[in-house]
Amino acid sequence: MSLLTPDSGLLFWMIVSFGIVFAILSKYGFPVIIKAVEQRKAYIDNSLETARQANEQLANIQAEGARILAEAKEKQNAILKEAFAEKEQIIDEAHRKAAAETRLQVEEATRRIREEKEKAIREVRSEIADLSIAIAEKVMKEKISRDKEQQQIIDRLLDEVSFCKS
Repeated sequence: MSLLTPDSGLLFWMIVSFGIVFAILSKYGFPVIIKAVEQRKAYIDNSLETARQANEQLANIQAEGARILAEAKEKQNAILKEAFAEKEQIIDEAHRKAAAETRLQVEEATRRIREEKEKAIREVRSEIADLSIAIAEKVMKEKISRDKEQQQIIDRLLDEVSFCKS
């Protein structure tokens, strides 16, 4: 018996045993294996479909995120414009208030100056009246006989009055 060429009887029994094993496997083994392969294929197909849906959802979420970001930027720009306009309005209002306050202060200062001027004029008039009365008293007290003496007294008194003013 050679190892490379089997006997015909051995070959016959090998074919019969292979047929029996093949028949048993085809009746009981192959359906289970095919069912497992089909389940695995269905699981893989299902997983691929789920992954495809997840990719679509991710793309939708990214698009939604980009849209929301764009809206946020638009709102930010609108808020910044509004804040800038409000800042300008506040500055203009502050300028107007400052101008009004300055005008009121200038008017108040002018009024005070006018009042002080009128008060000073009244005081000077009062002083002039008092001096005039004092001059008149002195002129009356002195007995003046001549016009020349009278003129000298008046000049001297006027010099005193003008000296007191300075």
